[in-house]
Amino acid sequence: MVKESFNARRKLRFLLSVMIVLGICGSPRKQATEHVLEKALSMLREEGFETRLWTVRENQIDHCTHCDYCLTNKACVIQDSIQELYVLLAEAKGIVMATPVYNGGVSSQVKTVMDRCRAAAAAEKNFFKGKIGMGIAVGGDRAGGQELALMQIHAFYILNGMIPVSGGFFGANLGATFWSKDTVEGVIQDEEGFRSLRKTVKRFAEYLKEYTEGESI
Repeated sequence: MVKESFNARRKLRFLLSVMIVLGICGSPRKQATEHVLEKALSMLREEGFETRLWTVRENQIDHCTHCDYCLTNKACVIQDSIQELYVLLAEAKGIVMATPVYNGGVSSQVKTVMDRCRAAAAAEKNFFKGKIGMGIAVGGDRAGGQELALMQIHAFYILNGMIPVSGGFFGANLGATFWSKDTVEGVIQDEEGFRSLRKTVKRFAEYLKEYTEGESI
């Protein structure tokens, strides 16, 4: 009875402080990667989170030139769609970064997003601190570099003071991985991929709820 009462109070505190999860899709096409990310965000909404979706496909983003303007001016000199992303990142407690696998790693668009986040960290050194992050990698081949892409995503999280979350042992060691066979239909048929996604989303949600519990104490 005591345990049930504690869990009920914990759930109530979580519902009263709903957090936002931002999904970033790094594919320039509306295909398999975006489909999987939308499924992940749907699962998270079922867990009680608010979600936002930001895609490189719908936005114009330029490469970081390492001009160091942000170090002295606390803002990025390039005025493009990344400015909108900074606002979404600031309000999000959880970040889900999804990438197609290009040449054994993340897409160039995802790398550009990562590089341009330097300005956010320059403006506020703790901009990303304590946020929870998970990754999704979709490859056209069964072993096309999905885990290497996830390692790049986790490295970005770690370097910026975030907490990276995987799906745990036995199938989702670094996060959610999919074999799309270069089609949406292929990714839909990847049962093992969706198992890895469910495992990863579950742990991601647990971490976010624990984060809320810690902030409410």
